[in-house]
Amino acid sequence: MRVLLLASCLGLTGCIARTAVDIVTLPVKVVSAGVDAATTSQSEADERRGRELRQKEERAGREARRREREEQREDDEEAGSPDR
Repeated sequence: MRVLLLASCLGLTGCIARTAVDIVTLPVKVVSAGVDAATTSQSEADERRGRELRQKEERAGREARRREREEQREDDEEAGSPDR
């Protein structure tokens, strides 16, 4: 019985120590996560800029294709050819 009691005390000491370490390091982890969320790394900024450029090029491409279709329709109407 004493051996079991002694083993439990030693086991609880480890749990208490671990809990104490978790409590002490929690504010550091919270602040670190907040700083990480508030700042942007260079690679994240590069990715964002690349995404913006791709989206801009896609919009320009769609607009160019739309203009080409409109010009083709106008040419077809001027030539007197029927629409599709």
